[in-house]
Amino acid sequence: MAKLRDVWVRAALIVSLLVVVYFLTAALGTKFGLLDWTVGFVAMTLTWGVPVLLGAGVFALLAVLLALFVGPRRGIVSALVALAIPAAALGYGIYVRQAAAGIPPIHDISTDLTDPPGFSEDVVQARALITNGNDLELLNAHTPDGASVIDLQRAHYADIQPLITPLDPTRTFDIALDLAREQGWTITHADSASGRIEAIAESFWFGFKDDIAIRIRPEGDGARVDMRSVSRVGRSDLGANAARIRPYLATLADRTHEARQS
Repeated sequence: MAKLRDVWVRAALIVSLLVVVYFLTAALGTKFGLLDWTVGFVAMTLTWGVPVLLGAGVFALLAVLLALFVGPRRGIVSALVALAIPAAALGYGIYVRQAAAGIPPIHDISTDLTDPPGFSEDVVQARALITNGNDLELLNAHTPDGASVIDLQRAHYADIQPLITPLDPTRTFDIALDLAREQGWTITHADSASGRIEAIAESFWFGFKDDIAIRIRPEGDGARVDMRSVSRVGRSDLGANAARIRPYLATLADRTHEARQS
């Protein structure tokens, strides 16, 4: 029995470590284009992820019981490590699921809901190549249950509003572009004459891309800044796009006021 215990504990630790490799393969394989996102994220992570973790967890739990109750006691630490890996991953998954429950299932956030900033043809073409990707139709978009995306944004993100700066559009554009570069985004288009900036934000895990459009227009003696952030894939962005827009516009407001006073 002791021999069986030793073999089981070692196998449980190996299985749990292979689970880590499995999820790294899903995440990094998707990020570097080795796996389509529908395989790496949807299938490997969302569909098969829970069964994989539960299987590894049960296997490791048996290893813990064997390590505790088969004498002489041995391998308890290894068994606990084997159990901790799937348990921690399941716990994180439950946390994300609970957090997502309070977030509207939308992925397109704009400061202007009547005339949202558009995107260049390059962005449209890049998005068209994605399997089951999101479109850019915000004005008439609805969730699968029929709810209006715009109504959901107004209800949940009422604070996402245009920014009016005290500077002229050209000076506002320069500050906005410098700030965009500081975010670590990939700037794909910047035209001061039209007051348009386009950028891509990419997540570390899975390499999910969100397209960002910043539009600057004259407004009285200053300028109006509108911003839009749209996920390329996924029904819900888990609040990421709104969380990107808020601090950017807040910092831009501070910098344009400082520039006005200097």
